[in-house]
Amino acid sequence: MNEPRVGVVIPARDEAPALPRVLPFLPPWLHEVVVVDNGSRDATAEIARALGARVVDEPRRGYGQACLSGIAALSPEVEVVLFMDADAADRPEDIPALLAPIAAGEAVLVIGSRVRGEREPGALTPQQRLGNALACALMRGIWGGRFTDLGPFRAITRKALERLRMTDTSWGWTVEMQVRALRLGLPVAEVPVAYRRRVGVSKISGTLSGSVRAGTKILYVIGREALSRRPP
Repeated sequence: MNEPRVGVVIPARDEAPALPRVLPFLPPWLHEVVVVDNGSRDATAEIARALGARVVDEPRRGYGQACLSGIAALSPEVEVVLFMDADAADRPEDIPALLAPIAAGEAVLVIGSRVRGEREPGALTPQQRLGNALACALMRGIWGGRFTDLGPFRAITRKALERLRMTDTSWGWTVEMQVRALRLGLPVAEVPVAYRRRVGVSKISGTLSGSVRAGTKILYVIGREALSRRPP
């Protein structure tokens, strides 16, 4: 059986200092690398191109919006979509472990769990740990999902992604994907991944207001999906 063709989507906004610690370390066998420039004011796009990535310009702000634009830009040959952040917190060395359950036919969605993996001190903030625990407890109570993290480092087959009909354009993107997979009864898995302190300051967890807005949106998405009677 041939290995699936993997395309990587990397949302990026003002991540010029971090990209040299990410793109050169991606496995050479990846089919496609797409960096989505989400309204950067620095040299994010130029550096990404210089390091061999294809750059998609998406001026509409929002993590989910950037992911949606990146998906739309992938070539038709891509069979598995890998999402990772541009801030150098995720380790490219963990990509094979993240893809393994999909290659083995055990899952169509795999979440990289920062909670179960090794973390540098301070890499995962208290508000991130609290938000993860609450969201995962709600998913377990409502749909029986056994997640420990909403980590952005994840892989999903393209066919499954199309079935989810993703719509969120901001901080609810990751939990929307997990909830909709649970609602459809898709086989999911979680693997431990290492997590480093990011380069620069997070646009979300780096500020109290950002954390509150993100947490509110995550809870909103869970509530909306729980009350929805229509399939995803």
